[in-house]
Amino acid sequence: MSFTVAIVGRPNVGKSTLFNRLVGKKLALVDDTPGVTRDRRPGDAKLIDLRFTIIDTAGLEEAGADTLEGRMRAQTEAAIDEADLTLFVVDAKSGLTPLDKTFGELLRRSGKPVVLVANKSEAKGSDGGFYDAFTLGLGEPVPISAEHGQGMIDLRDAIVEAIGKERAFPEDSDDYEAVTDVDVRDSVLGDEADDDAEYDETKPLRVAIIGRPNAGKSTLINRFLGEDRLLTGPEAGITRDSISVEWDWRGRTIKMFDTAGMRRKARVTEKLEKLSVADSLRSIRFAETVVIVFDATIPFEKQDLQLADLVLREGRAAVLAFNKWDLIEDPQAFLTDLREKTERLLPQARGIRAVPISGQTGYGLDKLMQEIIATDRVWNKRISTAKLNKWLEGTQVQHPPPAVSGRRLKLKYMTQVKARPPAFMVSCTRPDALPESYIRYMINGLRADFQMPGVPIRIHFKAGDNPFENRRKKR
Repeated sequence: MSFTVAIVGRPNVGKSTLFNRLVGKKLALVDDTPGVTRDRRPGDAKLIDLRFTIIDTAGLEEAGADTLEGRMRAQTEAAIDEADLTLFVVDAKSGLTPLDKTFGELLRRSGKPVVLVANKSEAKGSDGGFYDAFTLGLGEPVPISAEHGQGMIDLRDAIVEAIGKERAFPEDSDDYEAVTDVDVRDSVLGDEADDDAEYDETKPLRVAIIGRPNAGKSTLINRFLGEDRLLTGPEAGITRDSISVEWDWRGRTIKMFDTAGMRRKARVTEKLEKLSVADSLRSIRFAETVVIVFDATIPFEKQDLQLADLVLREGRAAVLAFNKWDLIEDPQAFLTDLREKTERLLPQARGIRAVPISGQTGYGLDKLMQEIIATDRVWNKRISTAKLNKWLEGTQVQHPPPAVSGRRLKLKYMTQVKARPPAFMVSCTRPDALPESYIRYMINGLRADFQMPGVPIRIHFKAGDNPFENRRKKR
């Protein structure tokens, strides 16, 4: 991207709506409630022929530095410092407020180019607010409607004039369309499943951090980054949008998603919280590995187990992180108890990796990343058909399938049809009659014999074709 633009303004003037319009997707949560956005969110913007990085920010408010609003303002000021250009959005429908004038003065003192944007200019009676915006002393306002997409050409011209044509259209930029949408659904592979594929150590890895509210997810990511990139504090439920950040770990690019805390479904009644939870669920589906953050002081709440089950049902690779380990008095005894409870309460992910950490002090974070990489390696694992059929033969000798209605079930052939997560197909007689207990026996055997702990394993059973099925019996 050629330059960076920050969208700023007081709460509820339409900053996130404009952000979604420029990136072409509904990435940021939008609601009539003031102060929905809290963290700064970057995105790749496209405006006619312009390509640039856009940053959505929290609404500017006057508050003490130790309050939540004060910490939100610090995030916005960091975005202004990072950006090359600022879009100062005002509400033409409701007119200017003293807060607009205060922050207009702040932006003027910053010394960076500012484009004044009068949003909601399509509303009846918005002319008065539009002309009032001239009193801010930031030049001629650009009338737009972020919700309806009006005035985008004028906004484009104002950005080019403010940033300069040389910066807006760099000559050495490659003329290409960036791909930002990634389809996380895996296609079924055919003959490639017969070969053990090598794990790509250089491929970027997508990791989602999920958990109950106030489990320490944002603090954990800030510790990884080594800066206060995400808004944190003692209040529960600070994070609303799912924010992605990138950083390098031992030469490998990690794209990490911070998500809103997810409470029990019965407790989620407000529209805004429902939107936050839906955004978190999308992050889980987009990620490859999901770190489920437990509060070590109150681990294994019902919601923790439900989140772990959700991740496994989605087919994602899961790692457990027991945060706030610095608050545990007897770590060794507590760790032994956690291991026993993990095996007992999560039997569907036998061998799942669990790491004690402290986002506050940084304890255990390197170990956590090692376990994330190891789990992703297992999640991508492929096993050759020859090895699987040899294993299938030995499994049936050791523990034959049961007889149903006096007829013995036969497992004939096995192959891996996909990875991410590992999925297998078994050709057999009467697949509908195979009991669940025997399927669990096969899954546990695959885990143990092919070293695949802690990841979801799928086995599909298919009846073999009968060549005489459509032939009439000859008399």
